[in-house]
Amino acid sequence: MLMIVSVSLFGWYPPCVFIDRRGFKGVSAMTFNMKEHVESMGVGAVLSYLEGDPEKNIPKVIKWVKMFDRKGIYSAAYAGLEKIASDPQNIWFKFIKSLYSDIDPEVRKQIFRNFILHSAIQGFAKRTKNEEKYNCNVPWAILMDPTSACNLHCKGCWAADYGCSMNLGTDILDNIIRQGKELGTYTYLFSGGEPLIRKDDIAGICREHDDCLFLAFTNATLIDSAFADKMLEVKNFVPALSIEGFEDETDFRRGTGTYKAVLSAMKLLKDKKLPFGISCCYTSKNINSIGSEEFFDYMVEMGAKFAWFFTYIPIGENALTELMVSAEQREYMYRQVRNFRKTKPIFTMDFWNDGEYVKGCIAGGRRYLHINANGDIEPCAFIHYADSNIKEKSLLEAYRSPLFMQYRQNQPFNGNHLRPCPLLDNPDSLNSMVETSGATSTYIVKPEKVRDLTSKCRQRSVLWADTADRLWSEKSKQTTIM
Repeated sequence: MLMIVSVSLFGWYPPCVFIDRRGFKGVSAMTFNMKEHVESMGVGAVLSYLEGDPEKNIPKVIKWVKMFDRKGIYSAAYAGLEKIASDPQNIWFKFIKSLYSDIDPEVRKQIFRNFILHSAIQGFAKRTKNEEKYNCNVPWAILMDPTSACNLHCKGCWAADYGCSMNLGTDILDNIIRQGKELGTYTYLFSGGEPLIRKDDIAGICREHDDCLFLAFTNATLIDSAFADKMLEVKNFVPALSIEGFEDETDFRRGTGTYKAVLSAMKLLKDKKLPFGISCCYTSKNINSIGSEEFFDYMVEMGAKFAWFFTYIPIGENALTELMVSAEQREYMYRQVRNFRKTKPIFTMDFWNDGEYVKGCIAGGRRYLHINANGDIEPCAFIHYADSNIKEKSLLEAYRSPLFMQYRQNQPFNGNHLRPCPLLDNPDSLNSMVETSGATSTYIVKPEKVRDLTSKCRQRSVLWADTADRLWSEKSKQTTIM
């Protein structure tokens, strides 16, 4: 039942509403308020019902769901859902249908069950309870690095400097997940380094925690038929393949042959009916390729079901500041992503330009955090400062640490949610939080003072502020008119 509610709302309302219960009353609020109804009637039964004939049964499920909302709190949401369900030409109807035609049914059912029942319903209730009990953030997702090692050496990437010296043992990874589930976190992401250097261990973790949803940000070069078969076996793992536009743009940073390797992995996953998405870093060098309609169309054709966009952040002494986008380029991606959400059957998010949908920054445990391969518990994958290590402290202790409490007390960092990031958009906020908390640099090659890091972003933050304020004003006028 809630699968269609969740997926459809992602299209009808802006992406990311599902990870912010304090914003628009979308998926999370709905699932929380309907928890007792959903669990009693059985999510599995509803999902099985949809499997029979999704095109025919989706409208019936929406009508059934409406029966529980007697006060009409979510009437606007249902109107959107019904509009989608009644129009086979609607882009989000096509997207939903593709989830049934393109993905192995057992994999699809397990992913939906883990996302809807465990993360969105049970997990949400736990997280809400524990946030109130302990007066701290409890994240929807935990991003962790099984290893610092990587088989590529991408230009401007801090991981390229780390080598293979750091790894989180399977016992530590397992313990993180067990602690996380106790507090209500059922979604786990892997990064690195290249996480699939540890793909056998990752498969084992997925198998052990079959009630969780796992995703890995991967360069895709290590995905082979044997690993794809393991994905079919565990059923709760989804890769996000790193790609930076077409061949010239991808290989520019990632090395000759990388683009073809990514396409090969896509074909393999598509042929085996496994879900995957893409992870896209936009820079000053690839903006016209990665933001083009041709690129989006090709990724849909190749089988990608989601696209996560990031912008380049200059971390470490070997960072390439010239790869940072200008204000004009960032605005271009802002407009392109919003346009393609309306026209392309792929679920798309931009982690810097979509701050308006989650009321600012989601780091610091507000919705996610990062644990690096050394065990340092960082507010964000791009904020390499910490005052806690998982080998020394529990997750709960880290959530209540001075650094994470600084995040909780200061979020949002700006009233304009198109300027959400404490590093890229509000550098003085990051300076203050790190210095006030006493957090130290986790950059192992050469520790970087926070003011040295923020100084690389300050000019861009000033220039973007003017653009973002104009865009925010435009949106406010549009909202008023509507």
